[in-house]
Amino acid sequence: MKELLSTDCSFPTLVAGVDEVGRGCLFGPVVAAAVILPDESISEFKTKGIRDSKQLTNVGRKKFDLIIRQVALDYRIGYCSAAEIDQLNIFQASLLAMKRAVTKLKLRPNLCLVDGKWAIPDLGIPQKSIIKGDEQVLAIAAASIIAKVWRDELILRLAKKYPEYDLEANKGYGTARHLLALKEYGPSRHHRRSFRPCRD
Repeated sequence: MKELLSTDCSFPTLVAGVDEVGRGCLFGPVVAAAVILPDESISEFKTKGIRDSKQLTNVGRKKFDLIIRQVALDYRIGYCSAAEIDQLNIFQASLLAMKRAVTKLKLRPNLCLVDGKWAIPDLGIPQKSIIKGDEQVLAIAAASIIAKVWRDELILRLAKKYPEYDLEANKGYGTARHLLALKEYGPSRHHRRSFRPCRD
């Protein structure tokens, strides 16, 4: 993984990595994180093998989540609920969740590195969108881990209220058991009713 900004002192020092998780889920919010890492942590994270949350095991994500929270200069979570997703659409809701995460930061970054091809609308902070940024930039990979662990923990809490959907196993994604439960019980208030399996 290359760190785009760590070796060039001409770049701003407060750089936030921004990423979101849960876009393809049928249940629960889309969750984003913004993370500002100190420059001195970059080489340490490379050595420890930090990378995109999708490439880590659950144990690995939790381990890195704890480390990131301990060393980050600042990090924040933003999300959009299922109702907001239904109102806005998942694309706009994902961008809004990322904007909420950035604007919650106590430290104002000079630059945001955003995973994906789209800029965050009306952010008011310089930003750069990077396709597959979670595979290239450590700060974005860190944001993906923070967002994923936070969202998974939320879904596990909700799974106790809605055991019929097998959320503990699927984390809100449309597995076969989840789809069968939707047919039998219908959607809960946390399902995205604009998504076809929940709408049907």
